[in-house]
Amino acid sequence: MDGEESARKKRRELERRVLEKVGLVISSVDHAKHVDQVILSLYSLAVCLFPLHPHSISGSVDEKYWDELLAEEVPNGDEKTKWWNVFYKGSAFRAFSRVLLYDVASNWLACFPASARKHVYDVFFLNGCAAETVQVVVPCLQLSGSGSHDSIAVCSNAERLVVLCLLENDLVHQMARDFAGFCQFEDLSHEQLKQAISEVSLLITSVPDKARRGAPASLSAHLFFKRLTTQLLHGVEEWDLRLVDKSAVANDIHMDGSILFVGEAFARICRRGSAGVLLSEIVPRILGHVRSALSSTSDLSISEIFESKPGSCFWLKIMEAVNDSHSVERVAEELLRQLAVQNVNDVEGYWVLWILFGQVYKCQTSIRFTFVEKFLLWKVFPTCCLRWIIHFAVLECSPDSSSLKSYNALGLSDTVHRLVVAWSRKEFVQSSPTEQQAYVTAALGLCLEKMAKEDLDATKDGLHSILQGISCRLESPVYLIRKMASTIAFVFSKIIDPQNPLYLDDSCREEAIDWDFGLATPRKVPVTTIDHGDEKTTERESSSIVVSGEEIQKRGDNGVGNSSKARKKKESVFNLIDPDEVIDPATLNIESTFDEYESDNASENSETSSDSSLQPYDLTDDDADLKRKFTQLVDVVVALRKSDDAEGVEKALDVAEKLIRASPDELKYIAGDLAKILVQVRCSDFTVEGEEESAEEKRQKALVALIVTCPLESLESLSKLLYSPNLDVSQRIMILDVMSDAAQELATARILKSEHRPMALISSTSDQPWFMPRNTGPPGAGSWKEISPTGTPLNWSYSYERELPSKAGKIKSGKTRRWSLRSAIQDNQLESSRNSFPQYAAAFMLPAMREYDKKRHGVYLLGRDFIVLGKLIYMLGVCMKCAAMHPEASVLASPLLDMLRSREISQHAEAYVRRSVLFAASCVLLALHPLYVASAVVEGNFEISEGLDWVRAWALRVAESDTDRECHTLAMACLQLHAEMALQASRALESSNDTSTAKSISLFPSVSSRSIKIPYLNS
Repeated sequence: MDGEESARKKRRELERRVLEKVGLVISSVDHAKHVDQVILSLYSLAVCLFPLHPHSISGSVDEKYWDELLAEEVPNGDEKTKWWNVFYKGSAFRAFSRVLLYDVASNWLACFPASARKHVYDVFFLNGCAAETVQVVVPCLQLSGSGSHDSIAVCSNAERLVVLCLLENDLVHQMARDFAGFCQFEDLSHEQLKQAISEVSLLITSVPDKARRGAPASLSAHLFFKRLTTQLLHGVEEWDLRLVDKSAVANDIHMDGSILFVGEAFARICRRGSAGVLLSEIVPRILGHVRSALSSTSDLSISEIFESKPGSCFWLKIMEAVNDSHSVERVAEELLRQLAVQNVNDVEGYWVLWILFGQVYKCQTSIRFTFVEKFLLWKVFPTCCLRWIIHFAVLECSPDSSSLKSYNALGLSDTVHRLVVAWSRKEFVQSSPTEQQAYVTAALGLCLEKMAKEDLDATKDGLHSILQGISCRLESPVYLIRKMASTIAFVFSKIIDPQNPLYLDDSCREEAIDWDFGLATPRKVPVTTIDHGDEKTTERESSSIVVSGEEIQKRGDNGVGNSSKARKKKESVFNLIDPDEVIDPATLNIESTFDEYESDNASENSETSSDSSLQPYDLTDDDADLKRKFTQLVDVVVALRKSDDAEGVEKALDVAEKLIRASPDELKYIAGDLAKILVQVRCSDFTVEGEEESAEEKRQKALVALIVTCPLESLESLSKLLYSPNLDVSQRIMILDVMSDAAQELATARILKSEHRPMALISSTSDQPWFMPRNTGPPGAGSWKEISPTGTPLNWSYSYERELPSKAGKIKSGKTRRWSLRSAIQDNQLESSRNSFPQYAAAFMLPAMREYDKKRHGVYLLGRDFIVLGKLIYMLGVCMKCAAMHPEASVLASPLLDMLRSREISQHAEAYVRRSVLFAASCVLLALHPLYVASAVVEGNFEISEGLDWVRAWALRVAESDTDRECHTLAMACLQLHAEMALQASRALESSNDTSTAKSISLFPSVSSRSIKIPYLNS
């Protein structure tokens, strides 16, 4: 007792002396008149704490202070250690550091020589207690301008000290040493130590946030946390190498202070969004340890190798020290993504997860939930990461063949149950992004591949849910969704009967299933077009995109039929229409039989030409001359009605398009019946297997020709059939497809024009006719040439042009000046394009829009027939685009926008319908003339104003919140078109005479708060 009391007295006496010395130094600094006096005052305290020689600063002070410098009393080594402990572990350092960081930094530090700053100023922070240094220096990084101190000088000095101590002199590494074994914190309890570690970790990781804008680049988050992570790993590895009893660490209830410090720092780094920087340092090290253990020839297991290998034991405890489930989740997520881009196989990936998360996965429910719920259902990882997660968290065994025999069957059944319940829900198919659906499908498929029939029987509601999910996806118009269903069906059938797998898709016949489903590289969607390339809505894969007139003409050459007869027939493209041409319908069949007659004539000629070349003659009659030849459309209609005559129906389809394109007189009287018969005919009933697509293509071409040639009559019949209960989904889709194709063909139709050359009615003997312009003009001008007129064949004015030389010093585009009352075209132009669609736009659109929301027997577009609804909206958008810049587009835009604005359509659960709505809205923006938009806004046309304002607001909402990637892309394109339309409308207003109207354009004149300012109006 006497010894302890004596020790306490000595410590209290030493504390009193230290505090007195600090007080004297602070007073000397406050009353100093010269920088040398400040240096001597700081030296008098530093020499009591650190091994400092007077000659180290003798060159930094004036000679008159040398005697005072040499007269300082220097304690011995043991005495300095005692002074150091009392100074840094008491209140002395906190009080003295404020003088150093505020008073000296503001008033004197700029005058310090480099040697003096190093030995009597920086030494207090570099050679002191690392944890105390951090707690006094880091808060100085942020100092307000108010007060008696120079805030800029204080902050700059603090940034310099942080770089010097934490980065250049590895003070973080020193802190990891200090916390190891509680060597410098033996007077603290475990909870107090954890509190101190938490405070120090918080300060260290807050440095990038506290640094000013002009701070050194090494204090940026990326560089600072990279260096910080390296020091933390070095410190914990050094602690691991010094351990003697590895098992004690693995089973210790209270982990060592070094591990606690590193775990707390890792959690803070992840919380600040730098998990990627942290893992960029961890991944190479952990991969090196794993590969070294896997390549070992030891008889020990991998786990035993890690527990016994020096420098590797701490990896088993590091994640347990990260006492924050969110940070552990971020570490695991970033770890998987970084491992995916490296050359890591399944075995290495599994063992990396096991080493880092093996113990914490068994002990913490939140971590188990992260792996088996979030990482399988909520997140989206590459397929390789998905395999690692399944082996680690579900099967709980290594991917090698020897370990797979002991997988966790109960965990596999529970996981498959959770996956299949989510996967089979219709809401999941409708609302989840395609990538998310593909990922969950891959997770379910990979788990099913590991299951036996007994495991499937043990899965709750497994069979019912799988069949429900497959059925739900097979109804989707998106090919990728249907492919997911066929893949799961294939894997599921192999569990039931491995010898007879179910193939719903040709891709399933491949040896290895592509669980990425082709989503590894993102696809780009064109602006203003909706890609239906992956949406197989009929018996064949077809693309429903807006194409040009040339593409429409080439569409007939891209059939996929396998019939040799169809390949031999010459495809005719009716591009040019001459209204004066007289066509004999009987000649339309000559083309199909010309080769036969030619071969017969060749045989007869060969018989009469040479008697010596007689060959055996085939007397078998091919009945070519007895085949029926259709020359009238009435006969075609009759043949198509005879469903029991397969050959007659086939031949009627072969000639139907040509007869319709000939436009006979009876066409307009039978157009309605012919359209109805063509829709109702079943191509699969009369064609052999493999030729259905060829017959289907002929039928669609005939329907397109019928609509183009006789629009009103055929559209009246098709509009009634569209909502008829006697048609199936494929027939309704075909009607909408042929209407879209016909609208585009009408919009790009080409007509023949007779060449008109005006004849001179009065002859002239002069060199130049009286009606030609005079040749006067600048030197170098060419002679006048007549320009062929356009428009009507009657020419009421003459047009001439000649070449003029460029003026000196001026360069202008073009060399020709034309004098004409009309626009001119090239000589001998015999054909021209004319948009014939606008006059029929109402017949295309209005009947189809009239009854779309009615529920009939077998027809409900707002419900199960959403594919037809999407096709209908797409067709309406094509029609608006074909009528662009015409008055009809302005009239039809309002009812179409009203239809799109309805809640049942604009907020449809199926992404397929929302894509079509975005496409149609974009087509409306393209179709409206800017002058019409400007006049409608100014005149208060509420229908068009409210519709355009809704397009902008709705597209913005879709771009921000829609889960479908295609919808997001189309919404951004729609917003771009809306902005361009607004700009063009504002320019149209600027060009008008009423400039006062163009100051503010309000889409709702009666409500001032809802006005939309169009940009560039006042520029």
